[in-house]
Amino acid sequence: MQEIKKLLEIMQALRDPKTGCPWDIEQDFKSISAYTVEEAYEVTDAIERGDMHDLRDELGDLLFQVVFHSQMASENGDFSFAEVVEAINDKLVRRHPHVFDEEQVKDNEHLAKRWEEHKQAERQQKQTGESALDGIASTLPALRWSEKLQKRAAGTGFDWPSIHPVFDKLSEELDELHVELKQEDNHERILDEYGDVLFVCVNLGKHMKVNPEEALRHANTKFISRFTVMEKLMGEDGVSFDALTLEQMEIYWQKAKAKLSTDEHG
Repeated sequence: MQEIKKLLEIMQALRDPKTGCPWDIEQDFKSISAYTVEEAYEVTDAIERGDMHDLRDELGDLLFQVVFHSQMASENGDFSFAEVVEAINDKLVRRHPHVFDEEQVKDNEHLAKRWEEHKQAERQQKQTGESALDGIASTLPALRWSEKLQKRAAGTGFDWPSIHPVFDKLSEELDELHVELKQEDNHERILDEYGDVLFVCVNLGKHMKVNPEEALRHANTKFISRFTVMEKLMGEDGVSFDALTLEQMEIYWQKAKAKLSTDEHG
């Protein structure tokens, strides 16, 4: 596409040692990696807000990050933007034999199983370590990292066969956390046990086929909505948080929940 060609030319100009932008010239892979992650989050934010205008712009910003990394790699003689595109083209065709070849799939569950098998075969070809968990980025958001670790482990057979033992394990971890909370100067143990609780919650989501990141983001959004309505109701009554007891705040919280429920169904 002509637009892609122009974008690549702009990137080359920005990185030109003599006439380019000083900021762009001094960047390297590590210095812009945080921006890459930030742009991905901004894409997600636009999607959740349903703002297609912003989504278009944010996708452009994310594409620019891909071009930026590719340009620096090209300067180092590692790979080019064209090779990035070629690699993803090859991967998509390879992982979709039911579309680009004659392989048959029964349903979405079978499709997901075959997808993971294709990924596993690719990992085995380029595997440098000995662990089944090799290759999972530790820089992922913690919930997503935990989810990928547990899915990979489950692929080896290391997982509970049903959801019921997961609830038992969650109760066990909560009990252990409660014990640690009774101790003094015990922050590290509390951190450890709380982490175990969250880890089991991620496994619970896996068994329910619920994305933990999506579920928590939904809960965050719901909390914002309810808290905002609670503040509005308090403002209408001319009261503030510092004038209320926790029990009185709870009354406003319940009113906010009821109002939102009525608005949603009314």
